[in-house]
Amino acid sequence: MKNLNKEFWEDRYISQDTGWDIGHISTPLKSYIDQLRDKTIKILIPGAGNGYEAVYLAEQGFCNITVIDIAKPPLEQLRGRLKEADAVTLIEGDFFDLELSDFDLILEQTFFCALDPSLRPAYVRKMKQLLKPKGKLAGLLFNFPLTESGPPFGGDQKEYKMLFSKDFTIKVLENAYNSIKPRAGKELFFIFESK
Repeated sequence: MKNLNKEFWEDRYISQDTGWDIGHISTPLKSYIDQLRDKTIKILIPGAGNGYEAVYLAEQGFCNITVIDIAKPPLEQLRGRLKEADAVTLIEGDFFDLELSDFDLILEQTFFCALDPSLRPAYVRKMKQLLKPKGKLAGLLFNFPLTESGPPFGGDQKEYKMLFSKDFTIKVLENAYNSIKPRAGKELFFIFESK
């Protein structure tokens, strides 16, 4: 198993070995964000990378966005692209060490699938800790068999239901109908509500 630490991820950004980076906000997340009405909600984007979601949220008037990534290079790039810098707090650090809480919404986009699968139970516990009661964890999870050769590491609906259902109410977990072409049929859109 690879050591998926800060150095690993920073090396990937420096060498531009970022196959997960589609260069813009993903269509399913854009569609989800577009139906959110309360621009004051407290939003977290973990493992945000180049943070296209954060930029889009700020452009749409959301004013309480926190981004965390273990790698410095994408955060530096994101800082340069933010026109509404006051709306977004950038944190360089390990998601599992994040001490903030009471988020209304956490957006998931290629973070879960980049973690060593042994960390998945800890991910669920941390998400529950970070969210307000009835707060939402929403975004995309990959829908292909779990592999040891990741990242990305896969998973399926059955695994996700078993993993999340103790701490979250599964509101939506379905094939994403509007994935980008290379990911069509390989993504699940989900909304999980903290119990």
